[in-house]
Amino acid sequence: MKLPRSCAASTLVLLSTRLVVANIAKDFTQYVNLFIGTEGPVPGTAYSAGNVFPGATLPFGAVKVGIDTTRWNVSFSANAGYTPDGNVTGITMLHESGTGGAPTYGLIPQMPLTTLEGVNVLDNLTYMQPRVAEDVAQVGYYKTHLQNGIIAEMSASMHAGIMKYTYPKEADGRFILVDLSHFIPSTGKKEQWYSNGKLERSDDGTSYSGYGVYREGWAWGGDFRVYFCAQFDSTPLQSQLFSGKATDPYWPNTTDVNPSFTNRTWIEGGTIGYQYADRIGALFEFPSNVTTVKSKVGMSWVSTDKACQFLDEIPHWDLEEVRDAAKDKWNSDVLSTIDITTTNDTQLEMFYTAMYHAHLLPSNRTGENPYWESDEPYYDDFYTIWDTFRCLHPLLTLIQPKAQIEIVRAMIDIWRFERFMPDGRSRNINGRVQGGSNSDNVLADAYVKGLKGGINWTDGYAAMKTNAEVQPYNNFDFEDPTGSTKEGRGALQDWKQYGYVTPSRGRCLSKTVEYSLNDFSLFQVAQGEAPDDVVKYLNRSAGWQKTWAPDVTSLNFTGFLAPTYPNGSYQDYDPLSCGACEWSSISYEGVPWEYSWTIPFDMETLISLMGDPEKAESRLDTMFIPGLTGSNQGGNSAGSTIFNPGNEPSFMTPFLYNYFSQRQHKSVQRSREVVDEYYNTGRSGIPGNDDAGSMSSWLVWNMIGLYPVVTQPVYLILAPRFEDVTVRLGDDGATLRIKANGLEKGPYVQCLKVNGQEWDKSWISHEDIVRPDGQNSLLEFELGADRVEWDTGDVPPSPGHVQL
Repeated sequence: MKLPRSCAASTLVLLSTRLVVANIAKDFTQYVNLFIGTEGPVPGTAYSAGNVFPGATLPFGAVKVGIDTTRWNVSFSANAGYTPDGNVTGITMLHESGTGGAPTYGLIPQMPLTTLEGVNVLDNLTYMQPRVAEDVAQVGYYKTHLQNGIIAEMSASMHAGIMKYTYPKEADGRFILVDLSHFIPSTGKKEQWYSNGKLERSDDGTSYSGYGVYREGWAWGGDFRVYFCAQFDSTPLQSQLFSGKATDPYWPNTTDVNPSFTNRTWIEGGTIGYQYADRIGALFEFPSNVTTVKSKVGMSWVSTDKACQFLDEIPHWDLEEVRDAAKDKWNSDVLSTIDITTTNDTQLEMFYTAMYHAHLLPSNRTGENPYWESDEPYYDDFYTIWDTFRCLHPLLTLIQPKAQIEIVRAMIDIWRFERFMPDGRSRNINGRVQGGSNSDNVLADAYVKGLKGGINWTDGYAAMKTNAEVQPYNNFDFEDPTGSTKEGRGALQDWKQYGYVTPSRGRCLSKTVEYSLNDFSLFQVAQGEAPDDVVKYLNRSAGWQKTWAPDVTSLNFTGFLAPTYPNGSYQDYDPLSCGACEWSSISYEGVPWEYSWTIPFDMETLISLMGDPEKAESRLDTMFIPGLTGSNQGGNSAGSTIFNPGNEPSFMTPFLYNYFSQRQHKSVQRSREVVDEYYNTGRSGIPGNDDAGSMSSWLVWNMIGLYPVVTQPVYLILAPRFEDVTVRLGDDGATLRIKANGLEKGPYVQCLKVNGQEWDKSWISHEDIVRPDGQNSLLEFELGADRVEWDTGDVPPSPGHVQL
């Protein structure tokens, strides 16, 4: 081990602002590969895949236009509607990206056909089409070539999609089918269903509009309604509406379900709220001399009129112009915010694809809230904050502060009207809280980093305090009926009575850890907004210590978090296992071994409970030994180590070496190992669900050489993958420049300078990057092959340090 040496004097002139301005014209979209993360380990399928959306959309786009390739065999289905293999059943306007659980959306379809022979418009399986060529996906553009000879292309504005269908000259007919009952299917009690709808067409068939009503899905919560308005650039030869009795459009036993056609100009499924309303749709046939048909579809959650107004976002029929506008938007608003210098094309592709994926969700639906009127921004599809609070929101805070401010304001406004902030939310309803009230963490992170921009922090703290003090109603979720999974903290009664969550509640161990971080978040904000609450929430944040079992042994290490009964005794358990690690397990999507590391606000106490720094470091090393994993967490598992690169509870674990003096080089080692083994440019290049950009944002942080300690204005120092990185810090002109000399020699930090000063700490503060005086900031790394013990200064802080 070599000792640190002084960095050479810097001769770098900070021209970052000028560089970023120049790079807005640079086409970063050429490096985005939309197929990364669409496939799992089984080629052609999306099982255990990243579940990312590869279609056309804008940053945080309200509309996401893409193909659905579902089959009844759910191993071929995916939450974003897409699988590499499988048959196309429709082109739809609404999708999620990267999510697990049951699919949501795949709504308001069009399906181009060349014949009606053998087609039952009520049975998707009779007209689904294989693809006969590789799909083409670019930023703002998607193209697929169907077996029937039709080439379908699509692009999107913020609230509307545009499609172009090119029919083969020899085609028997030219049809477009609209089946309002189309959705992405799944199995189980969380599946969404068509419920009802209304459809109206113009006399000449050049336009149609209406709404679809759907129910349930991952968030549950009953029916929801979406409105649409569509136009064609050609006049149909014939337009007919149809209806049929309530069935699943994917179920293979639909031979006795036949459509009834009508020449009327409108049709309804039935009485609103009736679960067995008729399925409805429309069939448009175009003249034989028409070779291409273009269509635009506007989408709204408020009204048909508004959906029609959104068509004005595309006032022409030029799909290429819409594509180019989307590319410009992605370049200027997202991809150019971080400009990297490297000759490694693979790294360019990985990095900018991750940047792209990190800006798909949540969906910006400002002005599109159907339930209340407000001057505040509105975002939906928080799917879910349990995943995104760790890396995604800190990334947005750094490079998209205006968007993050809007997101925080939207979350607070949801609390104003619905009593609780969201944790998992889609189609305008809170639902599926996986652990703690993680909106608290997002607000605390924004608060300690100084985000303002119209955020009412008095209300923000009140919203957080609601999570901390108000027991939510139990929605009796079949996966865990012991407490609410809709919002808030379902096990709050235990938390307030015992200071931890008992085994009588689902996910007791992981909830205890997460509630501790949530209350630390309240402590952070209370210091500025409610000083009288500071001591209370700081003490409550130490609740995890009450479940620390000093006599539990695993792999020759002693002391672990344990499921703890009210009398202080422990449930019999194995720290290496959480069974299926689901809603009723002792811990959720992570074993107790892993959760015993997730105390970022008080690493000082945690290390002392593990014995001492030497023992804790040895225990951390054990996390990365192959073959020790004790639970298979289905699509969320990757590798055989206790550390699970496929799931969020493991996100920070590889970098905890920074909390041990002179061990930062081990964090760099782990970062390189995980990225190199589990991330790549292939279709299966994400190790598990991307979870609304969570995995992708984790990769972005690793590649620029920093890692955020969420709820604290602190970043752990890793090592950049690039020679030169310029990060645009919002729109005020300030930049962060990250320089890496000696990258070709090795990955390890030899020395570091921060804003011109020699640095000996393995962390930096937010103010070191976003400087109070608005100056540009600079990190200068000297890298090499030697594992230098350069980090001799203070270890990262433990601001929540309390020893019970």
